[in-house]
Amino acid sequence: MSVPQLTEALPDLAAWTRYCTSAEIPVLAETARALEVLRAKEDEVDAAMLAKAIQTDPLMAIKVMAYVASLRRPDVHVMDSSKTETITGALVMLGIAPFFRHFGPQPTVEDRLADQPQALAAVRELLQRAERARLFALGFAVHRADMDVDVILHAAFLHDFAELLLWCHAPALALQIQAAQQADPTLRSAAIQKTVLNIELDDLAQQLMRQWCLPAMLVRISDARHAEQANVLNVVLAVRLARHTLHGWDNPAVPDDVEAIAKLLNATPRIALAYLHKIVADL
Repeated sequence: MSVPQLTEALPDLAAWTRYCTSAEIPVLAETARALEVLRAKEDEVDAAMLAKAIQTDPLMAIKVMAYVASLRRPDVHVMDSSKTETITGALVMLGIAPFFRHFGPQPTVEDRLADQPQALAAVRELLQRAERARLFALGFAVHRADMDVDVILHAAFLHDFAELLLWCHAPALALQIQAAQQADPTLRSAAIQKTVLNIELDDLAQQLMRQWCLPAMLVRISDARHAEQANVLNVVLAVRLARHTLHGWDNPAVPDDVEAIAKLLNATPRIALAYLHKIVADL
């Protein structure tokens, strides 16, 4: 359901959660077009082809995973949800014909933000950051030979979906946060969000993932409060480094990031830094 954009903050996390779960999530125009091309040849489409069209779009990915989760019976055990921890797994469980029946032509971010070029530019930057975080997370997980590599890179890619929703549904508020950060880069993002929104976006993301009954491992690995666990720290550091290096490697926070990543990878900072540059060489 299309809802009006917010121009004032909602009072608390419960109100933000209700708003976000009642509003239809727009997707990237490129995704919407790709899905319509596949719809025209539905009989030839398999889960891998659909996943390829969806997995570069965090918003469409969240829509699919939330819908598939909603179809699970209430008595399904947590272990049974492991098959839907990735987009391909979720599509295999759902099926191609049911996917196209449920997901008709999609509303787009570009239409939603047609008259707000600053917000649209911010969304595109967030998408670049998400892809960068996914590559870092993959590199760290492969180096560590982590068995949960697919869920780790998925968690890193989806990490900022709540911020994407904010830009789509409350661009005026998102711009306030952006302006405050630009005016004083030393301010903590969480503190600015609390001031402007009455909530922290990480809390909203966690609440929405639970409300949508997303797979338990994906929710847990996405929760920075459990960073004492290596797979969670993998995601946290990938997201952090993606943010700090999106516009270059001269951000003053990068040395601390490299130090933490070196510990995660059981390597020296010099070797870790060389490995990081190797990861982004393919971007």
